[in-house]
Amino acid sequence: MKSVLLFLIFACFTAKSQQGILQKTPHDSIHRIFGEGPPVLIINGGPGLNSDGFADFANDLSKYNFRTIIYDQRGTGRNTIDLPDSNNITMDLMVTDIENLRKKLKIQKWTVLGHSFGGLLATHYLAKHPENIDKIIFSSSGGVNLRFLHYIHERINVNLTEAEQDSLVYYQNNEIPESVRVKKRASFLAKAYVFDKSKSDLIAERLEQVNFRVNGLVFQDLRKIKFDYTDRFKSLDIPVLVIQGKNDIISTETAMEIKNSFGNASLLLLDNCGHYGWLDAREVYFTSIQKFLHQNQ
Repeated sequence: MKSVLLFLIFACFTAKSQQGILQKTPHDSIHRIFGEGPPVLIINGGPGLNSDGFADFANDLSKYNFRTIIYDQRGTGRNTIDLPDSNNITMDLMVTDIENLRKKLKIQKWTVLGHSFGGLLATHYLAKHPENIDKIIFSSSGGVNLRFLHYIHERINVNLTEAEQDSLVYYQNNEIPESVRVKKRASFLAKAYVFDKSKSDLIAERLEQVNFRVNGLVFQDLRKIKFDYTDRFKSLDIPVLVIQGKNDIISTETAMEIKNSFGNASLLLLDNCGHYGWLDAREVYFTSIQKFLHQNQ
């Protein structure tokens, strides 16, 4: 069970309605832009998921007078790769993609918001290109190392009832038709990601879309490069916000570790909140990010 759940821990939120979005780029582009103002790159979770699930999130954040940007990570959405393998799905190449996007948009510096797995990718990008980041936000992120992998299975189970755990195990049975197995497994696993269980269907819809090939290759590369930036950024003066729910599948200890790895970081822990702050604690989540982004402008 543990090895299967590993591939799903960083799935990201989707919303069904995307009306009112300011579309500035061609439909076949791998990125989309919302609003006007200082640029904020949003790196969605996954790995192995497109950015569609973050369109509404980016649109909402842009209303605070920011130019928000989402993009499809390699091997997902419109950023297609015919045969994903260990040569073309790596963290270094994913960082190169981000840099190419920054140059294409002619942005000198931007704020980077990494949600879930996006926080790991933001960390790797920061290590390679610190001069191009103005501020950084870790939203429910594993952050600066892979230690969260040692406890994530247990944290998922804590957020599920015994019956839900049993159902999750049952629907991982390969003898069940795949179309049924994937949908049912996602429906039970999704309940571990939110404090307000009435919103789990939104998460389940997204979990069904995971590209497991890309997901596995990314985690393979993370282990290969021995991903660990603990205390690497102590001397950086970049403002950092770590924001996370107390009921997240990522522990508050991990959030604290991220904060302590930087010299200029603050930590906000949200009550009655799971993996998606804007679902379980919308007002305080957006308000705190808005205040952080507007500081020292």
